[in-house]
Amino acid sequence: MFFILSKIFEFLATPTHLALFIGALGVVLSFTRYRRAGCALSGGGIFLLLILGFSPLPALIAVPLEARFPPPPDDAPAPDGVIVLGGSVDENLSGVLGRVTLADAAERLTAPIALRRLYPKARIVFTGGTAALRGSQYTEAGTVRKFWQEVGLDQGDILYEDKSRNTFENAVFTRDLVQPKPGERWLLVTSAMHMPRSVGIFRKAGFPVVAYPVDFRTTGDFRGFGVPRHASRNFTLAEFAAHEWAGLVAYRLTGKTDALFPAP
Repeated sequence: MFFILSKIFEFLATPTHLALFIGALGVVLSFTRYRRAGCALSGGGIFLLLILGFSPLPALIAVPLEARFPPPPDDAPAPDGVIVLGGSVDENLSGVLGRVTLADAAERLTAPIALRRLYPKARIVFTGGTAALRGSQYTEAGTVRKFWQEVGLDQGDILYEDKSRNTFENAVFTRDLVQPKPGERWLLVTSAMHMPRSVGIFRKAGFPVVAYPVDFRTTGDFRGFGVPRHASRNFTLAEFAAHEWAGLVAYRLTGKTDALFPAP
């Protein structure tokens, strides 16, 4: 039930979906006796799309998320293990086409290759099943296994968790799979914007981790703000940021994290 409700909440919290819904509702009302309200709503939807596509607003709401957990220093101790969260491949398209199809967050898969070479004794766990509402015969874990094999990554003792459907299940299923011992140091590899919520969930699950953020979408500060060159990228940034802020609220309200905005 939580999985279904979270998907509905994610859809409604998407800024572009909200803008389009407002605009569409306005168009419908403009053909009724509520024409004035309909025109106002249509104008509001168009204005919101312009703000999302051609203003610094998406970056403004994304920067606090990406700056929350900085990368570990170069002289940090070697980890005992590396956890890689899903969200970097399209498992269904990959399965149908018979070839690996990477998504926006592909750095989640390339960073562990470098970490494997840097820390050959560290265990690696990839966690990701499918986010499809009705399930799928294909999983992220299976697709990622194929990708890492194709690029020549030494599989060694890499573990693949393929049942989880969201970040909460990532944390719980991975904890049960590796059974971390007190004092062990585990890196968590995921997108910088996704890191605050992920760390909070792992902490709540009793699995303390060290943030290893990748897939940055901003500089992590407020430098270089201005009119974006590509509205489509701004729309995507707004969706990712709004998704994470909504997720932080939802997971806190449902008790899956102990803090609204987890800190290092």
